[in-house]
Amino acid sequence: MTSRQYDPRDPFPSHRGAPGAPSRLPRSAHVTLAGADWLASASRFPRSVHALWIDCPANPVVLPCGVAFDVVSAPDLFGRRVLDRLWEKGPGSGPVAAQRGRLQLFAAPGTAQRLPALLGWEEWARAMPPLLCHGTGDTVTVPPLYPSGPEEPAPPVSRWVVAPEVRHPWLPDAEALLWACVRVARATAGSPAAGLCPEAAPEPAL
Repeated sequence: MTSRQYDPRDPFPSHRGAPGAPSRLPRSAHVTLAGADWLASASRFPRSVHALWIDCPANPVVLPCGVAFDVVSAPDLFGRRVLDRLWEKGPGSGPVAAQRGRLQLFAAPGTAQRLPALLGWEEWARAMPPLLCHGTGDTVTVPPLYPSGPEEPAPPVSRWVVAPEVRHPWLPDAEALLWACVRVARATAGSPAAGLCPEAAPEPAL
């Protein structure tokens, strides 16, 4: 069902010991050939995308949204809490990438249009940090197919957290992501360590 089997005994190494960080997340992984085919299918010219990877496999690639996937981007810590919730209490996740301090959750096409509307009706949306929804007409930068080697001097700014491994990965829809976001917001409302904006959290009942 998901692009990568989740092992609850496998902590995410880059966040081990971080205050308020989720305790169980999948490791970064490389993209399989089937996963690369799925990513390339987002483009009108998938052979050109494969050619770019053959020439520069360590470079990120820009792909359009709205056909194979939409992307919901959240601040890193909030996004990791959402991911943790999806794995522990929900249906799991599709591919997930880390990109310059944000987490990109790959979602079913149409999610970028529907999720903001659902959040508009949800009272707990005020307790969430801004979510960026990328759908039809938008593009996103996806990480390289393979993670950096141990000789790299610094962690990459773009990497896979849950890499695509199958040709047709299961992707969460707007309802699944709303469910996870609302539960994270309820659990951490008003806590700066949770990656939320204190001024955006609802006031406690007297």
